[in-house]
Amino acid sequence: MTVCLVYFVLFGILSLISFIASVVFMVMDYMIMIEYEIFSLNSSFVCFSIFFDWISLLFMSFVLFISSMVIFYSEDYMSGDKYLNRFILLVVLFVASMMFLIISPNLISILLGWDGLGLVSYCLVIYYQNWKSFNSGMITALTNRIGDVALLISIAWMLNYGSWNFIFYLDFMKSDFSMGLISFLVFLAALTKSAQIPFSAWLPAAMAAPTPVSSLVHSSTLVTAGVYLLIRFSESLGSNLLILLLFISSLTMFMSGLVANFEFDLKKIIALSTLSQLGLMMSILALGESELAFFHLLMHALFKALLFMCAGCMIHNLNDCQDIRCMGSLVKFLPLTSCFFNICNLALCGLPFLSGFYSKDLILEFMSMGYINIYVYLIFYISTGLTAMYSIRLLYYTMIGEFNGLSFFSINDSSIYMLKGMGGLIFLVILGGSAVSWLMFPTPYFICLPKLMKIMVIFVVLLGGWLGYMISKANFLDYSKMNYYYGFSYFMSSMWNLSYLSTFGVNYYALSYGGKLSDLADQGWSEYFGSQNLFIFLKGGTLFLEKIFLNNIKIFLTLLLIWICLVFI
Repeated sequence: MTVCLVYFVLFGILSLISFIASVVFMVMDYMIMIEYEIFSLNSSFVCFSIFFDWISLLFMSFVLFISSMVIFYSEDYMSGDKYLNRFILLVVLFVASMMFLIISPNLISILLGWDGLGLVSYCLVIYYQNWKSFNSGMITALTNRIGDVALLISIAWMLNYGSWNFIFYLDFMKSDFSMGLISFLVFLAALTKSAQIPFSAWLPAAMAAPTPVSSLVHSSTLVTAGVYLLIRFSESLGSNLLILLLFISSLTMFMSGLVANFEFDLKKIIALSTLSQLGLMMSILALGESELAFFHLLMHALFKALLFMCAGCMIHNLNDCQDIRCMGSLVKFLPLTSCFFNICNLALCGLPFLSGFYSKDLILEFMSMGYINIYVYLIFYISTGLTAMYSIRLLYYTMIGEFNGLSFFSINDSSIYMLKGMGGLIFLVILGGSAVSWLMFPTPYFICLPKLMKIMVIFVVLLGGWLGYMISKANFLDYSKMNYYYGFSYFMSSMWNLSYLSTFGVNYYALSYGGKLSDLADQGWSEYFGSQNLFIFLKGGTLFLEKIFLNNIKIFLTLLLIWICLVFI
């Protein structure tokens, strides 16, 4: 058995065990906490803690199942890679770091998983050794370092309270100002990891990683770590922090949905879709429904993992071309992959009775029923419409339009491992929503809305889909008209200039000031009065002494003559 198959079987078995355990824990309303003391420092005990409840076990089962499918899929996708085993072991390390994060009730062990995710994600993003990958890896690592520093500060601050087990202090954090600082730092860490505004630029940049990694990162591991941490800390977030979170996350959701309509890179469109869904999870969390956020987190993990796998299959067959303008009529060449891709796209839009519908529809109806302002109400529905818009646009460019690729591509659905890996997820994408909703919400939410507001979700999705189709029909090659909108398109495709602000905005002033300092001080006056002046002085002295040594007999006789004259005087 190859390394891929070994980890595929192992993760599959662990996922099944974890899922059964989560159902048992859910039914019995049961949780287990295990503590192992490593050492004690005065009154502070440094413990290794593990916390099992239905949330952690269910999330673990989903992560392990998706990981097993991704590893199986990688057997075929990365078959041409010289170091396949190293790649698989990096993915396993990535999953292990996520496991650490999920089962930790302790800030120190959370930091181990958190930093592990950051480090291994850097290694995976730069896996293809080129400048684009190196730059993407650097922005990913440095943005995530902000969150790591916030967690380190919160660990240092919790030293005042005698324990790092945050789970005991959740109520206290809300009421006490000094403990509220920890909530704010965790909130900041979650924003960086889940790429909310103003830290959004790294998420599309991380698409430089191989597609199986993107599938894992954007479904259930790296980007969901921030949401999961906030779900754990949801009881400790004060009202002001929740309002700030609602504003930031709703803005992120709107921005990414809008920007995805101006993007032509297949993987970046799906990455921006992930960003939009993360904004939705964060915003419903800010409205006080952490269980709904967790439910959408699980559903999103299923269809987003499969969406990336389908995209990877298309890219693989099109000789690593990611531009959707070079695709079209793929339904003729890749029928099964196209079928999977369409189902996932429709689940993402929230089409009734697919997995995405059960969480998305519930979130929007719950929000509609709440006492909320018009800004939040509109931005939720507009963002939902934008999701349908870029999904239909993507579907049109890849499936329906004319084939724009080169004729010598050998496009077929013959990659068995890839198809089996995707086939393992498709049943959960279709049936998982209803199954998990019955598990998580045995007593259904009672939502009473007027007829117009009840059909509002479906109406917005259909309207967004129609607009997406109309945009796709527009002739983007008509440059005479396109030049009028060049600035607007440029602004949108750069994520409202966030990609520039995160790079040049951070390093431009520091580098330019360093350059001026180098010119004025290091190579300016200090050079003139310092090293260069010393060099000229020593050089002059050396030349003078050299003349003396070369003419030593003449000088000796002259000095002797002067000395004799002085004696006689």
